[in-house]
Amino acid sequence: MHQDKTIGNKIFDGVNYALLTIIAAITVIPFIYILAVSFTSPHEVAKGGFILFPKEFSLSAYKYILSTGTLTHSLLVSIYVTVIGTLINLLFTSLMAYPLAKATLRGRQTILLGVLFTMLFSGGMIPTYFVVKAMHLTNTLWSLMIPSAISAFNLIVLKNFFQQIPDGLEDSAKIDGCGDVGVLFRIVLPLSMPAMATFGLFYAVGHWNQFFNAVMYINDNTKWPIQVLLREIVILAQSRIGDTGFDETEIQPLTIRMAAIVFATIPILLVYPFLQKHFAKGVMLGSVKG
Repeated sequence: MHQDKTIGNKIFDGVNYALLTIIAAITVIPFIYILAVSFTSPHEVAKGGFILFPKEFSLSAYKYILSTGTLTHSLLVSIYVTVIGTLINLLFTSLMAYPLAKATLRGRQTILLGVLFTMLFSGGMIPTYFVVKAMHLTNTLWSLMIPSAISAFNLIVLKNFFQQIPDGLEDSAKIDGCGDVGVLFRIVLPLSMPAMATFGLFYAVGHWNQFFNAVMYINDNTKWPIQVLLREIVILAQSRIGDTGFDETEIQPLTIRMAAIVFATIPILLVYPFLQKHFAKGVMLGSVKG
């Protein structure tokens, strides 16, 4: 009986490994394809077909993207919005989540119901635009950070995380003379670094990939983030290909699109390894207690 169980376990493990390998390959292959096409010569791309390894290596797509002098400026704009916006997100989210974690807060359930309501229903695009315009945030980088200062989902999970911190630690700090703000910044937040790192990554990815708000709120092209500029470069490349006097073998819109995806993805991927160890821990600890 024990022998049969061992064989069954081995078969089960083998099937699991095979399925996980197939799923991993399905997940990774699109990324390999994007990277390979971005480094493939336009002549090879023009032939068509599925490319997983560039037979004719070329940097023409990246040279085209980098040919515009505004790319570096847009990259700095995206970095600024991502860093400052993430700090604003973490500050406002923690300042709201901490009092909501206290059962003694008056009106706590009403506020939580209001937060949950925003997860199901939103004001809509046009009312939101009028609010941003009334606050004189249009055509400023603040329009990319202030309207999305707090995520309802992240707020609730962070509140649950704060509820798991022993009350004795906070009581000891208050005996030593700390107020509520001091307890939050000296005791609670240092103990919540896994959660803060996790939600910081969530917020940072959202800011880095921000596109629609920038198109809707910002008219000045000197304030465009990298995503909007790369879209304009792709559109310009397509229009050039449509020009009768342009050689199609010189550049391909597909390689431009793939290079734009790689260029926009690499910076945020470089940040992830530094936060990865906190990622699963932060989400799981905040989702255990309701």
